[in-house]
Amino acid sequence: MKAIIRTGDGGPEVLRLSEVPAPIPGPNQLLVNVKATALNRLDTLQRRGLYNAPSGESEILGLEIAGIVEAIGNEVPGFSRGDRVFGLIGGGGYAEKAVIDYRLAIPLPDGWSFEQAAAIPEVFFTANETLFTLGRLSQNETVLIHAGGSGVGTAGTQMAYHIGARVFITAGSEDKIRKSRALGCTEGINYKACNFAEEILQLTNGEGVDVIQDFIGAPYLERNLSILKPRGRLLIVGLMGGTTAESNLGYILRKRLQIFGSVMRSLPIEEKIQITRRFVNRWLPLLKQGRIKPVIDTIMELSQACDAHRYMEANENFGKIILKIE
Repeated sequence: MKAIIRTGDGGPEVLRLSEVPAPIPGPNQLLVNVKATALNRLDTLQRRGLYNAPSGESEILGLEIAGIVEAIGNEVPGFSRGDRVFGLIGGGGYAEKAVIDYRLAIPLPDGWSFEQAAAIPEVFFTANETLFTLGRLSQNETVLIHAGGSGVGTAGTQMAYHIGARVFITAGSEDKIRKSRALGCTEGINYKACNFAEEILQLTNGEGVDVIQDFIGAPYLERNLSILKPRGRLLIVGLMGGTTAESNLGYILRKRLQIFGSVMRSLPIEEKIQITRRFVNRWLPLLKQGRIKPVIDTIMELSQACDAHRYMEANENFGKIILKIE
């Protein structure tokens, strides 16, 4: 099969389309003829040699797939060859074929394109697990979503708005802020033009917010803690700005704050199954109805993975970058 492989650790130029052996499905797996996959920030870290695939997972990049079932493991119930499925995998998405545990495979709703489905798993699962399972965001609460133009940001904005929360986002351009408002955010803050913490306090009459979803890490920690309300929840989803920070721990004590970290790729399969079920039960019906939707910025060919990575690292996309496979 054709797949994107790394010829080394480094910039996007290390990605190359090559012929590699196709995976063989295990007893509980489906072999999927992949029609679309999607980029995630984790892909760029793995490409640079800063993140290794978990033990037993493919070294090929790509964490979400949509395609057609080609072969079935001997202990898989409920699926047939030719079924259209999508879901989250531990690696191997940038390829013509990939394997997925059948308990993580979700049937494609009628009328959905493969590109549409591939834009969903990583970002909607992450938004649900952080904002709602861990963060317990509820109606009439306020939430600040950093990187509002990202895939997780666009998903989380819609989900939070749907339940009746007041949503603030940060983004690096006025165009992304405008697009975020169309998804339901109350106000957007251009982090390049102002101090987001000062802006949040102004927008909330000094009260701050109940929940913060953060992808940046160290540079934002102190400011995030300073603008959380009493009993507020900080959800750390990424560390794009660094891993080490000094902070005033008094915020946590005085305001009884909670800090959660979240990562999905390295979780045991049993936890991934539960994450998938929570998404299917709560959010898939709304996606089917079109009340919330995946936001796709760009669709490129698999052979353009190098260009797709450059585009992502330029931080110009609003929503997901998709790779389609003919």
